[in-house]
Amino acid sequence: MNTAHKKNSILIVDDDKNTRDGLARALQSHYQVWMAESADRALNILGETEIDILLSDVRMPGMDGLTLLQRALAHKPELICILLTAYGNVETAVEAMKRGAYDFLMKPVNLDHLDLLLTRALRSREVETENAQLREQLDKQYGLDDLLGQTPAMLHLFDTIKQAAPTQATVLIQGESGTGKELVAHAIHRLSTRAKGPFVAVHCAALAQNLLESELFGHEKGAFTGAAARRRGRFEMADGGTLFLDEISEIEPSLQVKLLRVLETRNFERVGGNETVEVDIRLIAATNRNLKTLADTGKFREDLFFRLNVVDITLPPLRDRADDIPLLCNRFIQEISGRNNKNITSITPDAQGILQAYPWPGNVRELRNTIEKMVVLSQGTRLTARDIPQNIRTTVRGPDSHSRNDARGGVFLSPATSLADAEKNMIVAALKRHDDSRTHAAKELGISRRTLHRKLHEYAITTPKEPDAAGPGEKSS
Repeated sequence: MNTAHKKNSILIVDDDKNTRDGLARALQSHYQVWMAESADRALNILGETEIDILLSDVRMPGMDGLTLLQRALAHKPELICILLTAYGNVETAVEAMKRGAYDFLMKPVNLDHLDLLLTRALRSREVETENAQLREQLDKQYGLDDLLGQTPAMLHLFDTIKQAAPTQATVLIQGESGTGKELVAHAIHRLSTRAKGPFVAVHCAALAQNLLESELFGHEKGAFTGAAARRRGRFEMADGGTLFLDEISEIEPSLQVKLLRVLETRNFERVGGNETVEVDIRLIAATNRNLKTLADTGKFREDLFFRLNVVDITLPPLRDRADDIPLLCNRFIQEISGRNNKNITSITPDAQGILQAYPWPGNVRELRNTIEKMVVLSQGTRLTARDIPQNIRTTVRGPDSHSRNDARGGVFLSPATSLADAEKNMIVAALKRHDDSRTHAAKELGISRRTLHRKLHEYAITTPKEPDAAGPGEKSS
Protein backbone atom coordinates (compact mmCIF):
# COMPACT_ATOMS: atom_id res chain seq x y z
CA MET A 1 0.00 0.00 0.00
CA ASN A 2 0.98 3.70 -0.05
CA THR A 3 4.18 4.24 1.97
CA ALA A 4 4.19 8.02 2.38
CA HIS A 5 5.52 9.19 5.74
CA LYS A 6 2.66 11.59 6.26
CA LYS A 7 -0.60 9.71 6.18
CA ASN A 8 -3.14 10.98 3.69
CA SER A 9 -6.73 11.04 4.90
CA ILE A 10 -9.47 9.06 3.21
CA LEU A 11 -13.22 9.23 3.76
CA ILE A 12 -15.17 6.03 3.09
CA VAL A 13 -18.86 6.62 2.40
CA ASP A 14 -21.19 3.59 2.18
CA ASP A 15 -24.54 2.74 3.72
CA ASP A 16 -23.36 -0.86 4.15
CA LYS A 17 -21.45 -1.25 7.44
CA ASN A 18 -19.60 -4.39 6.34
CA THR A 19 -18.24 -2.61 3.25
CA ARG A 20 -17.14 0.41 5.32
CA ASP A 21 -15.41 -1.72 7.94
CA GLY A 22 -13.74 -3.98 5.38
CA LEU A 23 -12.27 -1.08 3.42
CA ALA A 24 -11.22 0.66 6.64
CA ARG A 25 -9.28 -2.41 7.80
CA ALA A 26 -7.51 -2.65 4.45
CA LEU A 27 -6.55 1.02 4.36
CA GLN A 28 -5.98 2.09 7.98
CA SER A 29 -2.31 1.07 8.20
CA HIS A 30 -1.34 3.56 5.50
CA TYR A 31 -4.15 6.12 5.58
CA GLN A 32 -5.98 8.12 8.20
CA VAL A 33 -9.46 6.69 7.73
CA TRP A 34 -12.81 8.41 8.27
CA MET A 35 -16.16 6.73 7.70
CA ALA A 36 -19.68 7.93 6.97
CA GLU A 37 -22.89 5.96 6.50
CA SER A 38 -24.55 8.64 4.33
CA ALA A 39 -23.78 11.47 1.96
CA ASP A 40 -25.11 14.05 4.45
CA ARG A 41 -22.76 12.79 7.15
CA ALA A 42 -19.89 12.80 4.62
CA LEU A 43 -20.52 16.46 3.78
CA ASN A 44 -20.38 17.31 7.49
CA ILE A 45 -17.01 15.57 7.81
CA LEU A 46 -15.68 17.28 4.68
CA GLY A 47 -16.70 20.63 6.16
CA GLU A 48 -14.86 19.98 9.42
CA THR A 49 -11.84 17.86 8.41
CA GLU A 50 -9.02 17.96 5.86
CA ILE A 51 -9.76 15.00 3.62
CA ASP A 52 -7.53 14.01 0.68
CA ILE A 53 -9.57 11.19 -0.86
CA LEU A 54 -13.30 10.51 -1.04
CA LEU A 55 -14.19 6.83 -1.64
CA SER A 56 -17.95 6.66 -2.02
CA ASP A 57 -20.70 4.24 -3.03
CA VAL A 58 -23.01 5.46 -5.79
CA ARG A 59 -26.35 4.04 -4.66
CA MET A 60 -27.26 5.14 -1.15
CA PRO A 61 -30.53 6.14 0.57
CA GLY A 62 -31.19 9.87 0.30
CA MET A 63 -28.41 11.71 -1.53
CA ASP A 64 -26.60 9.45 -4.02
CA GLY A 65 -22.87 9.27 -4.69
CA LEU A 66 -22.96 11.35 -7.87
CA THR A 67 -24.63 14.25 -6.07
CA LEU A 68 -22.19 13.89 -3.17
CA LEU A 69 -19.33 13.97 -5.67
CA GLN A 70 -20.60 17.20 -7.22
CA ARG A 71 -21.15 18.94 -3.89
CA ALA A 72 -17.84 17.74 -2.43
CA LEU A 73 -15.85 19.03 -5.40
CA ALA A 74 -17.69 22.36 -5.26
CA HIS A 75 -16.45 22.68 -1.68
CA LYS A 76 -12.94 21.34 -2.35
CA PRO A 77 -11.93 21.13 -6.06
CA GLU A 78 -8.62 19.36 -5.33
CA LEU A 79 -10.36 16.42 -3.57
CA ILE A 80 -9.65 13.02 -5.16
CA CYS A 81 -13.01 11.28 -5.68
CA ILE A 82 -13.39 7.59 -6.51
CA LEU A 83 -16.85 6.07 -6.83
CA LEU A 84 -17.86 2.44 -6.11
CA THR A 85 -20.88 0.52 -7.30
CA ALA A 86 -22.20 -3.01 -7.59
CA TYR A 87 -24.42 -1.92 -10.48
CA GLY A 88 -21.87 -0.42 -12.78
CA ASN A 89 -22.64 0.60 -16.31
CA VAL A 90 -20.95 2.75 -18.93
CA GLU A 91 -23.45 5.62 -18.59
CA THR A 92 -22.90 5.93 -14.84
CA ALA A 93 -19.11 5.81 -15.22
CA VAL A 94 -19.17 8.50 -17.92
CA GLU A 95 -21.42 10.71 -15.80
CA ALA A 96 -19.10 10.26 -12.81
CA MET A 97 -16.09 11.35 -14.89
CA LYS A 98 -17.99 14.34 -16.24
CA ARG A 99 -18.72 15.45 -12.69
CA GLY A 100 -15.05 15.23 -11.74
CA ALA A 101 -14.48 11.70 -10.43
CA TYR A 102 -10.90 10.49 -10.65
CA ASP A 103 -12.04 6.90 -11.34
CA PHE A 104 -14.91 4.46 -11.02
CA LEU A 105 -14.61 0.95 -9.47
CA MET A 106 -16.86 -2.08 -9.39
CA LYS A 107 -17.73 -3.95 -6.20
CA PRO A 108 -16.41 -6.17 -4.76
CA VAL A 109 -13.30 -4.00 -4.75
CA ASN A 110 -9.99 -5.53 -5.79
CA LEU A 111 -7.76 -4.20 -3.00
CA ASP A 112 -4.53 -4.48 -5.02
CA HIS A 113 -6.11 -2.47 -7.83
CA LEU A 114 -7.43 0.05 -5.30
CA ASP A 115 -3.94 0.39 -3.81
CA LEU A 116 -2.40 1.19 -7.22
CA LEU A 117 -5.24 3.56 -8.05
CA LEU A 118 -4.85 5.55 -4.80
CA THR A 119 -1.07 5.77 -5.21
CA ARG A 120 -1.45 7.02 -8.79
CA ALA A 121 -4.17 9.50 -7.82
CA LEU A 122 -2.11 11.01 -5.00
CA ARG A 123 0.93 11.29 -7.24
CA SER A 124 -1.19 12.93 -9.94
CA ARG A 125 -2.47 15.49 -7.44
CA GLU A 126 1.07 16.14 -6.24
CA VAL A 127 2.17 16.85 -9.82
CA GLU A 128 -0.83 19.15 -10.34
CA THR A 129 0.07 21.03 -7.16
CA GLU A 130 3.67 21.40 -8.32
CA ASN A 131 2.46 22.62 -11.73
CA ALA A 132 0.12 25.12 -10.06
CA GLN A 133 3.01 26.46 -8.00
CA LEU A 134 5.14 26.69 -11.12
CA ARG A 135 2.36 28.55 -12.95
CA GLU A 136 2.11 30.93 -10.00
CA GLN A 137 5.86 31.56 -10.20
CA LEU A 138 5.58 32.11 -13.95
CA ASP A 139 2.67 34.49 -13.41
CA LYS A 140 4.81 36.46 -11.01
CA GLN A 141 7.72 36.45 -13.44
CA TYR A 142 5.88 36.98 -16.69
CA GLY A 143 2.37 38.07 -15.81
CA LEU A 144 1.16 41.58 -15.07
CA ASP A 145 2.87 41.49 -11.66
CA ASP A 146 6.16 42.14 -13.41
CA LEU A 147 4.76 44.99 -15.49
CA LEU A 148 4.86 47.60 -12.77
CA GLY A 149 3.30 51.00 -13.08
CA GLN A 150 0.55 53.24 -11.84
CA THR A 151 0.79 56.10 -14.31
CA PRO A 152 -2.12 56.58 -16.75
CA ALA A 153 -0.05 55.18 -19.64
CA MET A 154 0.62 51.93 -17.76
CA LEU A 155 -2.95 51.57 -16.52
CA HIS A 156 -4.11 51.91 -20.14
CA LEU A 157 -1.54 49.27 -21.13
CA PHE A 158 -2.87 46.84 -18.49
CA ASP A 159 -6.43 47.32 -19.73
CA THR A 160 -5.38 46.66 -23.33
CA ILE A 161 -3.52 43.48 -22.36
CA LYS A 162 -6.48 42.16 -20.37
CA GLN A 163 -8.87 42.86 -23.25
CA ALA A 164 -6.64 41.43 -25.99
CA ALA A 165 -5.27 38.36 -24.18
CA PRO A 166 -8.39 36.12 -24.24
CA THR A 167 -8.85 36.65 -28.00
CA GLN A 168 -6.98 35.00 -30.87
CA ALA A 169 -6.01 38.34 -32.44
CA THR A 170 -2.48 38.93 -33.69
CA VAL A 171 -0.71 41.53 -31.55
CA LEU A 172 1.97 44.03 -32.58
CA ILE A 173 4.02 45.44 -29.68
CA GLN A 174 6.09 48.54 -30.39
CA GLY A 175 8.43 50.36 -28.08
CA GLU A 176 12.02 51.32 -27.45
CA SER A 177 14.58 48.71 -26.39
CA GLY A 178 14.27 47.86 -22.72
CA THR A 179 10.62 48.88 -22.29
CA GLY A 180 9.48 45.30 -21.65
CA LYS A 181 8.04 44.10 -24.96
CA GLU A 182 8.75 40.44 -24.21
CA LEU A 183 7.22 40.79 -20.74
CA VAL A 184 4.03 42.04 -22.40
CA ALA A 185 4.09 39.09 -24.82
CA HIS A 186 4.48 36.65 -21.91
CA ALA A 187 1.64 38.36 -20.05
CA ILE A 188 -0.69 38.08 -23.04
CA HIS A 189 0.15 34.38 -23.38
CA ARG A 190 -0.32 33.67 -19.66
CA LEU A 191 -3.70 35.42 -19.65
CA SER A 192 -4.89 33.76 -22.85
CA THR A 193 -6.78 30.53 -23.56
CA ARG A 194 -3.45 29.17 -24.84
CA ALA A 195 -1.72 29.49 -21.46
CA LYS A 196 -1.21 25.72 -21.19
CA GLY A 197 0.38 25.61 -24.64
CA PRO A 198 3.99 26.52 -25.50
CA PHE A 199 5.38 30.05 -25.65
CA VAL A 200 8.10 30.11 -28.30
CA ALA A 201 10.23 33.22 -28.82
CA VAL A 202 12.38 34.06 -31.84
CA HIS A 203 14.69 37.08 -31.81
CA CYS A 204 14.83 37.79 -35.51
CA ALA A 205 17.72 40.28 -35.35
CA ALA A 206 19.96 37.72 -33.60
CA LEU A 207 19.90 35.27 -36.52
CA ALA A 208 21.54 35.52 -39.93
CA GLN A 209 18.81 35.93 -42.54
CA ASN A 210 19.86 32.76 -44.40
CA LEU A 211 19.25 30.80 -41.18
CA LEU A 212 16.06 32.53 -40.09
CA GLU A 213 13.79 30.80 -42.63
CA SER A 214 14.96 27.38 -41.45
CA GLU A 215 14.64 28.50 -37.83
CA LEU A 216 11.03 29.57 -38.37
CA PHE A 217 9.77 26.86 -40.69
CA GLY A 218 12.18 23.97 -40.17
CA HIS A 219 13.92 21.97 -42.87
CA GLU A 220 14.03 18.52 -44.42
CA LYS A 221 17.05 16.25 -44.37
CA GLY A 222 19.48 17.28 -47.11
CA ALA A 223 17.79 20.65 -47.71
CA PHE A 224 21.21 22.33 -47.52
CA THR A 225 24.75 21.56 -46.46
CA GLY A 226 24.72 20.44 -42.84
CA ALA A 227 21.02 19.49 -42.80
CA ALA A 228 21.68 15.95 -41.58
CA ALA A 229 18.12 15.34 -40.38
CA ARG A 230 14.64 16.80 -40.51
CA ARG A 231 14.25 19.67 -38.06
CA ARG A 232 11.05 21.23 -36.74
CA GLY A 233 10.86 25.01 -36.93
CA ARG A 234 9.56 27.43 -34.34
CA PHE A 235 6.11 27.53 -35.96
CA GLU A 236 5.72 23.80 -35.36
CA MET A 237 7.13 24.07 -31.84
CA ALA A 238 4.54 26.74 -31.03
CA ASP A 239 1.59 24.66 -32.29
CA GLY A 240 -1.29 25.08 -29.86
CA GLY A 241 0.39 28.04 -28.19
CA THR A 242 1.95 31.43 -28.91
CA LEU A 243 4.80 32.38 -31.26
CA PHE A 244 6.62 35.60 -30.36
CA LEU A 245 8.67 37.21 -33.13
CA ASP A 246 10.85 39.93 -31.64
CA GLU A 247 12.40 42.63 -33.86
CA ILE A 248 10.21 41.55 -36.77
CA SER A 249 11.24 44.68 -38.67
CA GLU A 250 14.60 42.97 -39.38
CA ILE A 251 13.07 40.21 -41.53
CA GLU A 252 14.05 40.44 -45.21
CA PRO A 253 11.34 41.07 -47.86
CA SER A 254 11.53 37.53 -49.31
CA LEU A 255 10.82 36.02 -45.91
CA GLN A 256 8.10 38.61 -45.25
CA VAL A 257 6.18 37.15 -48.21
CA LYS A 258 6.29 33.65 -46.75
CA LEU A 259 5.35 34.92 -43.29
CA LEU A 260 2.33 36.74 -44.76
CA ARG A 261 1.17 33.53 -46.45
CA VAL A 262 1.49 31.56 -43.19
CA LEU A 263 -0.56 34.15 -41.30
CA GLU A 264 -3.28 33.95 -43.96
CA THR A 265 -3.40 30.15 -44.37
CA ARG A 266 -1.81 28.81 -41.14
CA ASN A 267 0.21 26.30 -43.20
CA PHE A 268 3.66 26.17 -44.82
CA GLU A 269 6.33 23.84 -46.17
CA ARG A 270 9.63 23.17 -44.48
CA VAL A 271 12.76 24.33 -46.30
CA GLY A 272 13.57 21.73 -48.94
CA GLY A 273 10.25 19.94 -48.55
CA ASN A 274 6.89 19.60 -50.27
CA GLU A 275 4.78 18.41 -47.33
CA THR A 276 2.27 21.00 -46.13
CA VAL A 277 2.43 21.53 -42.38
CA GLU A 278 -0.61 23.03 -40.63
CA VAL A 279 -0.26 24.84 -37.31
CA ASP A 280 -2.56 26.45 -34.77
CA ILE A 281 -0.63 29.40 -33.35
CA ARG A 282 -1.26 32.88 -32.06
CA LEU A 283 1.33 35.34 -33.32
CA ILE A 284 2.72 38.22 -31.27
CA ALA A 285 5.28 40.43 -33.00
CA ALA A 286 7.45 43.17 -31.56
CA THR A 287 9.77 45.87 -32.83
CA ASN A 288 11.67 48.86 -31.50
CA ARG A 289 11.08 50.71 -34.78
CA ASN A 290 7.98 52.42 -36.15
CA LEU A 291 6.64 49.70 -38.41
CA LYS A 292 4.07 51.96 -40.08
CA THR A 293 6.79 54.40 -41.10
CA LEU A 294 8.82 51.53 -42.52
CA ALA A 295 5.75 50.33 -44.44
CA ASP A 296 5.00 53.83 -45.74
CA THR A 297 8.57 54.17 -47.05
CA GLY A 298 8.59 50.72 -48.66
CA LYS A 299 11.04 49.18 -46.19
CA PHE A 300 8.45 46.73 -44.84
CA ARG A 301 5.58 45.07 -46.69
CA GLU A 302 2.43 47.09 -46.14
CA ASP A 303 0.13 44.06 -46.42
CA LEU A 304 2.16 42.23 -43.75
CA PHE A 305 2.04 45.31 -41.52
CA PHE A 306 -1.76 45.37 -41.71
CA ARG A 307 -1.90 41.64 -41.00
CA LEU A 308 0.30 42.10 -37.90
CA ASN A 309 -1.32 45.31 -36.66
CA VAL A 310 -4.65 43.84 -35.51
CA VAL A 311 -4.07 44.85 -31.90
CA ASP A 312 -1.43 47.57 -31.55
CA ILE A 313 0.30 48.03 -28.20
CA THR A 314 2.83 50.83 -27.81
CA LEU A 315 4.97 50.80 -24.66
CA PRO A 316 5.87 54.20 -23.20
CA PRO A 317 9.55 54.92 -22.58
CA LEU A 318 10.55 55.19 -18.94
CA ARG A 319 11.34 58.90 -19.27
CA ASP A 320 7.64 59.49 -20.00
CA ARG A 321 6.52 57.74 -16.83
CA ALA A 322 9.10 58.90 -14.31
CA ASP A 323 6.51 58.69 -11.52
CA ASP A 324 6.72 54.89 -11.84
CA ILE A 325 10.44 54.89 -11.03
CA PRO A 326 10.01 54.73 -7.20
CA LEU A 327 7.73 51.71 -7.62
CA LEU A 328 10.21 50.00 -9.92
CA CYS A 329 13.14 50.81 -7.65
CA ASN A 330 11.47 49.31 -4.60
CA ARG A 331 10.63 46.11 -6.50
CA PHE A 332 14.15 45.77 -7.89
CA ILE A 333 15.78 46.52 -4.52
CA GLN A 334 13.69 43.84 -2.82
CA GLU A 335 14.29 41.26 -5.53
CA ILE A 336 18.03 41.89 -6.02
CA SER A 337 18.83 42.27 -2.33
CA GLY A 338 17.23 38.92 -1.54
CA ARG A 339 19.07 37.15 -4.34
CA ASN A 340 22.44 38.61 -3.30
CA ASN A 341 21.99 38.26 0.49
CA LYS A 342 22.15 42.03 0.94
CA ASN A 343 20.19 43.89 3.60
CA ILE A 344 19.13 46.90 1.50
CA THR A 345 15.78 48.19 2.69
CA SER A 346 15.15 51.39 0.71
CA ILE A 347 16.55 54.31 -1.27
CA THR A 348 17.01 57.87 -0.01
CA PRO A 349 14.83 60.68 -1.43
CA ASP A 350 17.78 62.52 -2.96
CA ALA A 351 18.95 59.38 -4.75
CA GLN A 352 15.39 58.74 -5.90
CA GLY A 353 15.20 62.27 -7.28
CA ILE A 354 18.36 61.82 -9.32
CA LEU A 355 17.04 58.57 -10.80
CA GLN A 356 13.75 60.25 -11.70
CA ALA A 357 15.58 63.10 -13.42
CA TYR A 358 17.73 60.80 -15.59
CA PRO A 359 16.32 60.17 -19.11
CA TRP A 360 16.99 56.37 -19.11
CA PRO A 361 17.81 55.72 -22.78
CA GLY A 362 17.89 51.98 -21.96
CA ASN A 363 14.51 52.23 -20.20
CA VAL A 364 13.45 49.73 -17.52
CA ARG A 365 16.22 47.31 -18.43
CA GLU A 366 18.84 50.01 -17.78
CA LEU A 367 17.16 51.02 -14.51
CA ARG A 368 17.14 47.42 -13.31
CA ASN A 369 20.82 46.94 -14.18
CA THR A 370 21.66 50.20 -12.41
CA ILE A 371 19.81 49.18 -9.24
CA GLU A 372 21.57 45.80 -9.33
CA LYS A 373 24.95 47.50 -9.53
CA MET A 374 24.02 49.86 -6.68
CA VAL A 375 22.76 47.05 -4.45
CA VAL A 376 25.80 44.84 -5.02
CA LEU A 377 28.30 47.63 -4.33
CA SER A 378 26.45 49.41 -1.52
CA GLN A 379 27.86 49.16 2.02
CA GLY A 380 24.81 50.50 3.86
CA THR A 381 21.22 49.48 4.34
CA ARG A 382 19.83 52.30 2.16
CA LEU A 383 20.87 53.25 -1.34
CA THR A 384 22.09 56.84 -1.47
CA ALA A 385 23.15 59.33 -4.14
CA ARG A 386 26.74 58.18 -3.62
CA ASP A 387 25.74 54.69 -4.81
CA ILE A 388 24.45 56.00 -8.15
CA PRO A 389 26.90 55.39 -11.02
CA GLN A 390 28.97 58.44 -11.93
CA ASN A 391 27.72 58.65 -15.51
CA ILE A 392 24.13 59.03 -14.33
CA ARG A 393 25.02 61.66 -11.74
CA THR A 394 27.02 63.59 -14.34
CA THR A 395 24.18 63.47 -16.85
CA VAL A 396 21.65 64.71 -14.31
CA ARG A 397 23.83 67.52 -12.98
CA GLY A 398 24.23 69.06 -16.43
CA PRO A 399 26.80 71.66 -17.56
CA ASP A 400 25.39 74.63 -15.64
CA SER A 401 26.26 75.47 -12.03
CA HIS A 402 22.72 76.04 -10.79
CA SER A 403 20.03 73.61 -9.83
CA ARG A 404 17.11 73.51 -12.22
CA ASN A 405 13.91 71.55 -12.58
CA ASP A 406 13.01 69.41 -15.55
CA ALA A 407 9.58 69.40 -17.19
CA ARG A 408 8.35 66.70 -14.83
CA GLY A 409 9.48 68.52 -11.70
CA GLY A 410 12.54 66.34 -11.17
CA VAL A 411 15.67 68.02 -9.80
CA PHE A 412 18.95 68.42 -11.69
CA LEU A 413 21.88 68.91 -9.29
CA SER A 414 24.92 70.96 -10.16
CA PRO A 415 28.36 70.11 -8.73
CA ALA A 416 28.15 73.25 -6.58
CA THR A 417 24.81 72.35 -5.01
CA SER A 418 25.04 71.93 -1.23
CA LEU A 419 23.22 69.10 0.51
CA ALA A 420 20.86 71.65 2.06
CA ASP A 421 20.07 73.20 -1.32
CA ALA A 422 19.59 69.78 -2.83
CA GLU A 423 17.17 68.81 -0.06
CA LYS A 424 15.28 72.07 -0.46
CA ASN A 425 15.00 71.55 -4.21
CA MET A 426 13.79 67.99 -3.68
CA ILE A 427 11.03 69.20 -1.34
CA VAL A 428 9.93 71.96 -3.72
CA ALA A 429 9.85 69.51 -6.64
CA ALA A 430 7.85 66.94 -4.64
CA LEU A 431 5.29 69.56 -3.59
CA LYS A 432 4.99 70.71 -7.19
CA ARG A 433 4.35 67.17 -8.40
CA HIS A 434 1.58 66.72 -5.83
CA ASP A 435 -0.11 70.13 -6.18
CA ASP A 436 1.22 71.28 -2.78
CA SER A 437 -0.24 68.26 -0.95
CA ARG A 438 2.10 67.87 2.01
CA THR A 439 0.79 64.41 2.82
CA HIS A 440 1.61 63.04 -0.64
CA ALA A 441 4.89 64.95 -0.88
CA ALA A 442 6.04 63.56 2.48
CA LYS A 443 5.10 60.05 1.40
CA GLU A 444 7.12 60.36 -1.81
CA LEU A 445 10.12 61.79 0.06
CA GLY A 446 9.98 59.00 2.64
CA ILE A 447 9.60 61.35 5.62
CA SER A 448 6.79 62.07 8.06
CA ARG A 449 4.47 65.07 7.70
CA ARG A 450 5.94 66.48 10.92
CA THR A 451 9.46 66.33 9.46
CA LEU A 452 8.25 67.94 6.25
CA HIS A 453 6.62 70.80 8.21
CA ARG A 454 9.90 71.35 10.05
CA LYS A 455 11.84 71.40 6.78
CA LEU A 456 9.39 73.90 5.23
CA HIS A 457 9.97 76.22 8.16
CA GLU A 458 13.75 75.63 8.09
CA TYR A 459 14.06 76.45 4.37
CA ALA A 460 11.40 79.19 4.44
CA ILE A 461 9.35 77.35 1.83
CA THR A 462 5.85 78.76 1.57
CA THR A 463 2.91 76.87 0.11
CA PRO A 464 -0.77 77.73 -0.37
CA LYS A 465 -3.18 76.85 2.42
CA GLU A 466 -2.73 73.18 3.38
CA PRO A 467 -5.01 71.29 0.98
CA ASP A 468 -5.04 68.10 3.03
CA ALA A 469 -5.82 67.73 6.70
CA ALA A 470 -3.03 67.15 9.18
CA GLY A 471 -2.62 63.66 10.52
CA PRO A 472 -3.38 62.60 14.10
CA GLY A 473 -1.39 64.59 16.61
CA GLU A 474 0.07 66.89 13.94
CA LYS A 475 -0.34 70.59 13.45
CA SER A 476 -0.41 72.39 10.17
CA SER A 477 2.30 74.98 9.87
